Parts: sequence; structure tokens; C-alpha cells
Amino acid sequence: MDKNDQLARRFEADRDHLRTVAFRILGSIAEADDAVQESWFRLTRADVDEVDNLTGWLTTVVARVCLDMLRTRKSRREELGEDLPEPVAGDDPAREALLADSVGPALLVVLETLAPAERLAFVLHDLFAVPFDEIAEIVGRTPAATRQLASRARRRVRGADPVTDADLPRRRQIVDAFLAASRGGDFDALLTVLDPDVVLRTDKAALVAAAASPGAPELASEVRGGAAVASSFLGRAQAALPALVDGAPAAVWAPDGTPRVVFGFTIAEGKIVGIEIIADQERISSFDVVVG
Repeated sequence: MDKNDQLARRFEADRDHLRTVAFRILGSIAEADDAVQESWFRLTRADVDEVDNLTGWLTTVVARVCLDMLRTRKSRREELGEDLPEPVAGDDPAREALLADSVGPALLVVLETLAPAERLAFVLHDLFAVPFDEIAEIVGRTPAATRQLASRARRRVRGADPVTDADLPRRRQIVDAFLAASRGGDFDALLTVLDPDVVLRTDKAALVAAAASPGAPELASEVRGGAAVASSFLGRAQAALPALVDGAPAAVWAPDGTPRVVFGFTIAEGKIVGIEIIADQERISSFDVVVG
């Protein structure tokens, strides 16, 4: 067996691990697969004869690739719009579900609010136990600064724990305040309940429906930042009804009594950090929706 065959076998043994690392950093199946493929190309061009821990080396490589992808993602979204893969997208539903469950949709939304270096530091250290010394080399910071990156990310993630009975009324109040401010066109009140780094996402079904409806407000696949998201909702949500979706405070548009659009909210530390507008009926049918 020649050297290339040996490398290929060794890489295949680590492929699932690398894909999981990439998915947890990127939140996209399609982009994770691209990152893994790029890691293979880099392996074939590198001299790894003296590498004792090839799995660790490959983990570092795929992390560097993911960091580059995170840093360029915003400009790519602006150029590609809705054609860019959504947070969980791919060709294998079973694999998508498995990986999505391993991260959790709420965590994916919160991770999207983090800066690329924060996100990478948190995922590598807290989810894969990579030492801060190694992460520091990837993000170009000192180990102490890298530790602070992970700490900030950890606080944001911990603030988005699953809803409990104890905090349900407070989260309901936050969502109700958001809806009231939106309907009333109160920009300042919207800013009060939105995190400065809030992310608004709209699924493809909602984008298509808005584009096909004369006079409907224009929607974007992604909007970032408190001011931009507040502007997107000024004077809107007139027909949205308070609801619980999978036990979490949300809102729905149900003109005939059947939910047609779901507005999901991710809340951390008393602020809305993520909003998702969902019109895909297959997804909505999988939710437990209680209106009112």
C-alpha cells in the first residue's frame, strides 16, 4: 500500500469526527462537507511524516478552514442571498437530523450571534476539549485572550438554555413586548428587547410567499443587528398571535385557524438574540403549536 492509500484510509477513519467538528462550528451540513473536503486537499499537500497525532492535526486544519469560512460568510450571504445553505441543509435527512440533534436548534441560533473567533473557541474547547494553547494558534490570539473568547461565548450559550416553567412568564413578557412594539411602530421599544447582535432569519418558503404577494413587505434571508432587525419589524406583526411552539414563547400567523407562519424567538439573558420566520409547512407541522 503506497503513502497516498495510507493517508486516504487514515483520513476516512477521521471523516465523521471532522464533519461533526465542522458542523458544530459552521451550523451547515453543506459547508461542513466543503470544509472536510478542503482539509483532505491540505492533507495531501502537507508533509505529515513527523505528525504523531494525525487526528489532532486534522482537527486543527478543519478548524482553520471553518474559521476562514465564518469570516467570509457575511459577504457570501450578501452576494448569494437565499441560495446559501441554511443552518441545517443537505442531501441526507437522517444525517441532518442526527447532527442537528447533537447541537440543538437553539444553540445553532445563539452560535450565529457570536463572532467567528468566539464561536470557534467555544466549540473547540467546550465541545471537543481542545486546549486553549492550540486554539490560540488557530485564532491568532494569546491563550489568555482565547480563554476570554470562550468565556464570553459560554455566557451567551448558557443564557439560551431550554425554557423552564420558572422562566416561561418572563420570556412570554419579552415576546409580548416585542409584538406590541412592532405593531405600534415603536423603534426604541424594539431595541430594548433585542440583543445588539440579534440575528433574524427567514426561510425560503416565507421569502417566496412574500415575493409572490403584491404589497407584502420585502424580506431578506438574513438580517443582523438590533437596529436593522427593529427596522424590519416596524409597524408589522399586526396579525401575529402569541403562541407556544414546542413549549417556548413564539408567535404565529393563522388566518384560517391553521398556523401558516411561525415566528420563533431565542432568548438569552433577557434579550432576544435570534428570530426565525418559518413558512415551510412541513416544518410547521412538526411543531407542537398552542395559540394564545
